[in-house]
Amino acid sequence: MARLSATTPLIHPDCEIVDSHFGGFTEIGAGSRILNSQFGDYSYCDRFADIANTEIGKFANIASYVRIGPTDHPMQLASLHHFIYRSASYWDDAADDDAFFTHRKSRMATIGHDCWIGHGAVIRPEIRIGTGAVIGAGAIVTRDVPDYWIVTGVPAKPMRPRFTESIIARLLALAWWEWPHGALRAALTDFRSLPAEDFLARYDG
Repeated sequence: MARLSATTPLIHPDCEIVDSHFGGFTEIGAGSRILNSQFGDYSYCDRFADIANTEIGKFANIASYVRIGPTDHPMQLASLHHFIYRSASYWDDAADDDAFFTHRKSRMATIGHDCWIGHGAVIRPEIRIGTGAVIGAGAIVTRDVPDYWIVTGVPAKPMRPRFTESIIARLLALAWWEWPHGALRAALTDFRSLPAEDFLARYDG
């Protein structure tokens, strides 16, 4: 029997899930924290991922210890400390700063389809990772990443595109990530064995 389900995400032990939604065939690794985020169909994260305020496309591959949407501190104020906005934790007569948290939640990161985000990478709020992009292990991403580009380093810098512009355009037009589950199964042998250009020759005509 298949381990993943079209209707219920596989959430491993010791996860914290708040205000988040999951598509079919999704999986959340043990000890992960997912806040105000959405996982598209077939996307997963490995152990101890920390993902906040993020829209994730389909078939995203998120390695362990990745952090997406890390929160900021108010650098323009006299103090950075969260007593300023988590004030109710410190005084009985003080309320938390709701406007601060509303603004934080609005700063959504966007992860495209079929990305690979390597172990320990950090993606800042409001960043867009393009479809098919690869984020190297340990990278800190502070700028948008185009479709099918590989970026590495601190801060992350473009290394090279995965394919030629023509192949990238054809893959985006084919949009195989929108195929139904049965069509993916029918093409499984070709997904496993054909280079991208040969795969396109068979399916985009």
